[in-house]
This record gives sequence, C-alpha cells and structure tokens, in this order.
Amino acid sequence: MITLTINEKEITLDKPVTVLEAAKLAGIKIPTLCYHEALKPYGGCRLCVVEVERMPRLQTSCTLMSADGMVVKTESEAISKARRGILEFLLINHPLDCPYCDKAGECELQDMVNKYGASAGRYKEEKRKVPESHKDQILARNMERCIVCTRCVRMCGDVQGASAISIIGRGNRSRMEPFSSAAFNCEYCGNCLTVCPVGAILSRLYIHSFRPWQLDKEVETVCSYCGVGCSFVAQVRDDSIKRVIPRFDLGLNKGLLCSRGRFGYEYISSPERLKTPLVRKHGKLEESTWSEALSVVAERLGHIKKTHGGSSIAGIASPRCCNEDNYVFQKFMRTVCGSNNIDSISRTGFAAAQKYFEDLLGQGITANMIDGLKNSDAILILGGDPTAINPVLGLSIREASGRGAKILVLGNAKGLERFKTLHIMPEVFKEADTLESLLIGIYNARGTRGEKPAIDHGIKSLAGKTGARTAVPEFDELMMTLLESKSASIVFGPDLVQRTDGHRSLFAVSGLTYLLEARLYLLSEKPNEQGVVDTGCVPDMLPGGRPLNVYDFRRKFEEAWKGPVPAEDGLTLFEIIENAGAGKIKAMYIMGENPVFNLPGGPYIKNKLQSLDLLVVQDLFLTETAEIADVVLPALGWSERTGTYTNLERRVQLQRKTVETLHGMEDWRIISEVSGRMGCKMSYTEVRDIMEEMAGVSPLYRDITYQEIGKGNCLWPYHGEPLRGEMKTVPAAADIEREHREDFYLSVEKPLFHSGTLSGKSPALMKIYPGPVLRVGASAAKKAGLKEGDKVQFFTQTGSREAVVSIEESIRDNRVYYSNNFKGSGALGLMTFTIDEVTKAPGLEGCEVKIKKL
Repeated sequence: MITLTINEKEITLDKPVTVLEAAKLAGIKIPTLCYHEALKPYGGCRLCVVEVERMPRLQTSCTLMSADGMVVKTESEAISKARRGILEFLLINHPLDCPYCDKAGECELQDMVNKYGASAGRYKEEKRKVPESHKDQILARNMERCIVCTRCVRMCGDVQGASAISIIGRGNRSRMEPFSSAAFNCEYCGNCLTVCPVGAILSRLYIHSFRPWQLDKEVETVCSYCGVGCSFVAQVRDDSIKRVIPRFDLGLNKGLLCSRGRFGYEYISSPERLKTPLVRKHGKLEESTWSEALSVVAERLGHIKKTHGGSSIAGIASPRCCNEDNYVFQKFMRTVCGSNNIDSISRTGFAAAQKYFEDLLGQGITANMIDGLKNSDAILILGGDPTAINPVLGLSIREASGRGAKILVLGNAKGLERFKTLHIMPEVFKEADTLESLLIGIYNARGTRGEKPAIDHGIKSLAGKTGARTAVPEFDELMMTLLESKSASIVFGPDLVQRTDGHRSLFAVSGLTYLLEARLYLLSEKPNEQGVVDTGCVPDMLPGGRPLNVYDFRRKFEEAWKGPVPAEDGLTLFEIIENAGAGKIKAMYIMGENPVFNLPGGPYIKNKLQSLDLLVVQDLFLTETAEIADVVLPALGWSERTGTYTNLERRVQLQRKTVETLHGMEDWRIISEVSGRMGCKMSYTEVRDIMEEMAGVSPLYRDITYQEIGKGNCLWPYHGEPLRGEMKTVPAAADIEREHREDFYLSVEKPLFHSGTLSGKSPALMKIYPGPVLRVGASAAKKAGLKEGDKVQFFTQTGSREAVVSIEESIRDNRVYYSNNFKGSGALGLMTFTIDEVTKAPGLEGCEVKIKKL
C-alpha cells in the first residue's frame, strides 16, 4: 500500500501509479497537453508540473511515480507562473484564430490559456507560416496550430501501429507530416483526431458545419459494421449525425475506432434510401402504400402456405439486423408460416464455423474477451487478415506483439506484415494439410487430454492415417512455438471455412484449441453474426442454441408462442436456393440481405430467385435482390432504431436510436404487421417488449434487461444456461484431392475501408477507396509481366471484369484479390462454388482466372 498527500488530501493506492494518475483518482485535475490516457507518459509539455516536498525543482507529474509519504501541491504561485510561461511560449507561433477554428469550444490549449494566461504576448517575432494542406480529402491539416505535443505521432505509432506520420523539422519549425507528404497514405482510423488537443488535424466531414455548443444531443451507441461492436458517441444536430467520437471510458474499444466506424456513418442519410414500399405490377416495381404492400405479402404467403404447405416458404435473416428483429423473424417463420427453412448469409463463414466448433468443443467456445489477446504469448492467425476484417481486434494482436507475443501468420495478412514473428505460406488451397500436420505433431508431443472422447477419437484417427502431408518451411518452428506457449490464442477467419473441404481445417483448429487449451476467436464480418445464431435464425436450432429436434425444448417455445413449431430441421441457405422455384421452395422472405450480390454464383442465384412464386425483400436500398422482388419494404437502419447486437465475444450491446426519420419501419414491426394480417397478432408495442419475451422464453437470455445491457458488461453466459451434454461425433473428413496448377486464382479481397455494400453509400469511405482494383502479388505479377497501374481484363468461367492492377508485396502466392463491395463489379458474381457437405458452407477455391492487358 502507498499513502501520499496531494493538496492536503490523503490518498491510498493499491499499486504504484504516477502522481498525475493518483491525483485523477482523488478527483484532482492537473492540466496537461502532451499526456493522454491512451498513450505512454511523455513529459514534453511541462504543464503538469507540481511541487513535491524535499524536491528542489518542479516535477512533471505524468512521469513521476507516487511514493509512500510523498507530499504534493498541484497549485501554487510558482506552478501558475511556470504554466503561464509555457503557454506564452506556445502562443508565440500559435495563430489567434479561435473564432474561425473548428476546435473552438473543445480546444485544450484554449481552456489552459483561459485559466492560466498569458493575457497578452510579449514576443514581437513574426509567427511561423505553414501553408494549410488541402490535398487530403478526409483529414485537414493546419500545422500553424500544431503545438508539437506528439500525441498524434505516438497514437499512430505506439497504439495504432501504422506509423504513418512523424515530426519533421527542427526547433520552432517542427511540425507533423505524413510520410506520403501530400495526402495521408494510412489506415484512416482517425485516432489522431481523437488525441489532437488543438485544431491541427480536423475531419473534413464536419469542418465549418457546427460548433460543440450547437449540438442538439449526444447518443452513446455501437458501430454498425463488423462483429467487434465498438462503442462511440453520435453527435446530432438538426436530426443529422454530424460526427461520431469515441470515449476512452466507453466500450471494449477503449477510445479507438477504424475508418469504417469513424467515417462510414453517412450511408444512413443517403438520398438513395428507399422511401416507400414497392409492389410489382405488370412486371414492374411501382410505388405503393404500406397498407397495400403488407396486405399483398400476407395474402400471397397465406395462399402459398395453404396450397403447398409451410415448408414451401423460406426466410433469410440478416446479421446487420438487431437481435430483436431476427428473433421476431424466426418466430414468424416457424409459427406463422410453419417453416424451419431459415438461415442467413453467415452460413458462408461465421455460422458454419461456430456450429462446427460448438458441436465439438461445447457452447461458448468462441466467447472470449478481445482483451485476452493482449495477454497471449503466442497467437496463430489463419483464414484472413484480422486488421481488415475486425480492425480493432487486430490492434490487440499488434499490441500483443509489442508485449513480446509470437505472432504466427498462416497465409496472407497485410496488416500484420511488420508484426509477425513467423510467416507460414502453404501451397495454394492446401492450408488444411498444413493444419492437420500441425495437429498431429502437437498430438505426438503431448498426447490427448482425455476430456472429450469425440475429439480425442478424431485426433487419434487422423494421426493413424497414412499418406504424405504437405511440408512447409518453418513448420518445426511453428510447432515448437505453440508447444512452448503458456497462453496461446487462435484467430480464425472466414476464408478457410469457404473451402469444399473446409471442415478439415475446422477440425484441425478444434483439435489445436483443445490440445493447447487455447482461446479461440472467430472473426466476424457483420455486426450481429453471433446474434443471428443465438436468436434462432438457423434451420436446426431454436433461440438460445436449443436443438429443434428435442421435444422438451420445442414444447417450451410452443407454449410461449401459443402455436406449433415444425419438428423437422429446415434447409440451410444453399439448400433453400437450390430448391427455389421448381423445387419445394415457392416463396422467400429476405430481411436485410442481398444474396444476388453477396453470394457466389450471382447469375445462378438470381435465376433461382426469379423462379419463385413470391419474393419479398425488406431493406434500406434497392439492392440487386430487391430489384427482382415482388414486394419491397423500406426498413429503418442503424441509428434510426433501438435494439441489441451480440458481438464476437458474445457480448450483448445496446444500439440506441439516434435520429428520427419519416421513411421506413423497424424490421420487427414490419414482420409483426404481416403476421397480424395473416391472423397471428404479435403484441409488441416497442422493442423492449421483444427483449422481455426473449428473456422469458430463451434459457440463454434469462432475466436479461436493457438496463443491464446498457452498462456494456452483458457478457456470456449472461444469467443463462449454456447447453450441456455430449458433444457430437466428428464427421468423417472427405479426402478431396485437387490439383491447382493455373497461373492465377481469384479470391475475394476484404478491404479495410469497406464492409459489404453499405460502405459504398458513404461518401467519405468512397473518397478513401473509390473503386475495386485487382491485387496481385509482386512475384506473380513479375512472371505475368504486370506492373502497378496496368489496366487489365480478367476472365473466369462465368464472366469478366476490367480493373487496374495493384502490386502487393504481402501476397506471396498466385491468388489475385478483387473486392465484393461495389455495385456492378463484385468478385462473387464471377465465382462458382461447391458445397462442403459437413458445414454446408460454399467452397470458393480453385476459381481460375485469365488476365489480359488492355
């Protein structure tokens, strides 16, 4: 215990902290400019000086550690004089443009000068002149205002790990500049904006549009892009979001954001938003009323159910919709339509992988805190780049690297190039061989644990198989690093799920997780992929992960819902599409999804959906799928509704309504209206009613409330009951041998600056990344005679695209990457697929590409 006195107030500490932090704990404010809670102490500005008994000079409280018996003063005439002098020095070159500067009202320098002075300047020298930079379309730079606190540089280098900016010049000519000189060539996280204490770096999204005191309200909410679920504050004026800002005491992201979270909110006010329902008449979508559109949906669904039975109706839910929306949707499908044919786009990655992992290792195996990554001593990354898919999670991996963790990367991960300890590059599409070899090696060294018979047996069977495995360099080093690790983590991305033999990689990762007792993290591309699963939007599970074929579970839900639930498992996503039209599926209801664009084989998907007797789509925009629908219903988007998301940690978070809109309706309310017109009234008046029902009927959500969720600590297993019981047997691994000898293979790029197609409706993100490019590895490009900026046309079996070539040193095989984020030019539309018979996810490997220079 440490006891010290600050301003005659006795403070007791459990552990050593700086005097500045000790004062903060006691509610005593010491002024600072270079210090920031997210950064290491720097001691540069000297404003935090204090007097300490028996020390001859003033001390910087941000670097001075507390000691037992220390007596400190934070305010005195000598301290005020020192601070006043420092501020006077800073104002020698700082322009007096507060009425014009957008930082006015929240400028830390302005606040300090207002408190301590100086009231007038004594220096007559001409102020330095630095031309304001207008070359970057997102970040405005005014280096005349820079006070060289280096917060931005330390944030970019030490915390973000991008190291894209530095201090240049000497003496009073020092200033911050990006290495690219003109525009910022960086990750555009904007975290430099958060820490800049003055108006030296500003966002062009809100510059000259408002002042802090003009805001109507500030709303704490969560991001709508990926499965991390970062928290921030949305600042609103005139019913429009002016900006979003993080707070370091709010949410799991601890004040950090990525480019999508900080700059991608503008899609919600896009002029392209749907405003009225559309009904197809005489082969053409025409504007309609809500009453007519809802009645058409109810009448036609009722007719199809009566004619062909409930199993002829299918539904596709959305990981972009809230838990409440998805819960009501699956309830509607099961009790009103009489069908368990319900799934989501998450079947292509997250949902398929999580079901496999939980079947083998138990419910909640992926419910691990993101902060746990920072404390790992070895992290194995495979199946995608976490810094692009889940950027803030990726920062935890970078921080772990800084703490000495071994970062082991299998495959391509551009964002970890400077942080990886070991890079393993298997032969193209042969990752499963490498992972199985690794599992066998770990098993031979350690044996089985004997805790889970099913997986123990599966590992032994795999080890007993004969046949050569693909050898990769550094394999022994990889195995020894994992064996020597005392706290290992595995970060698994969607790319390895999307293989015809994806279940092989899933089993190998399950075995590694089990034998190494590692934490398993499942990357999530959408904000509520976990919630889609937990609320029952899968064909074989009820809400809370209860198996549909267990009578006692089903009966409980039937009693609560006052209606029968079909006993047979429904069809998975691709089974639904395969059976559309000529098969058993006659009607499809799609909530918040765009399968024509977001699934492989776009032309095939489109033909299947066009053959339906009825296609209903509710969404924010007229997507490629909505364009072929019979009825289109405009929904509300993020910030226009209240609800909950469940992130990849399985943390339930509250998304609060931020702005009002005259157009659209909440997804759950649309479903309720259709249900009522089909003779099954749902008695929800507000979204809170749905969560109360979920808490009452689902063992997983038992007794959970919005009040608890709003505090941000609603973590698995909540107050609920994880499903216990025997783990399922390991499905036999299919031996699928394919030769991959082509010059190039197409893969889907997952860019840092985009997520799905919603980000394409955000002007700021489109300025950063305005269109798709064809990314080619340096070695492969050299062999093909391709150079940076070459315009090419590339062909697959199903079509072609024109693109500009971008050479990437981080791509070390013969795959080329093209994104699926821009309307009319998606990669998935060029790809065919096969189905993994175990996971029911699509296999996208082996899509051959021919490239022709233009």
